Amino acid sequence: MSYRVGIGVDAHALAEGVPLVLGGVPFDSPRGLAGHSDGDVITHALIDAVLGAAGLGDIGSLFPSDSATPQGVSSLDLLRDALEQVRQAGCSVVNADCVLIGEEPRIAPRREEMARTLSEILGAPVSVRATTTDKLGFTGRGEGLAAQAVALVTQS
Repeated sequence: MSYRVGIGVDAHALAEGVPLVLGGVPFDSPRGLAGHSDGDVITHALIDAVLGAAGLGDIGSLFPSDSATPQGVSSLDLLRDALEQVRQAGCSVVNADCVLIGEEPRIAPRREEMARTLSEILGAPVSVRATTTDKLGFTGRGEGLAAQAVALVTQS
C-alpha cells in the first residue's frame, strides 16, 4: 500500500441573486458563487485534491463547463462521481483538510455541518476551516471566494 497526497484550489466570483453553497451547505446570503455548477469552492477544491492524489486529473477534465455537465449541478453530486472514479483507480481517501479564503460569510457556526456533510460522502474525516486575507485581493474586496484543500489517499 502506498500513500498519495493531492492539493486542490478553486475560486469563483460572487454574484447577486445566486444561491450560496459552501461545503455542500446552503447559506442565507444575497450573493452566491457564479459558476457552471453551484460554484461551491470548498467542494471543488476538495474534488481536485482527491482527484490529484489518485492521479486522475482535475475537476475541469472530469466535469467540463459545457453541456456534458448539467448547468447548476450540485457539487456534492460531482464529489460523489469523482470519488467513484478514485475508488475504481484502487484508491481510498484517508482524510482531507479544506480552507475557505474570504472575508464573509463567517462559517464558524456551520463548520461542523460542512465537515460532516463532506465526511459522509468521502467516508473519511474532513476538516473545514476559514481564513481572511485582511482585505487584500479579490477575496478581501468581497468580489469572490477561494478555497484550498489537501487530501491523503491510499493506493493498493
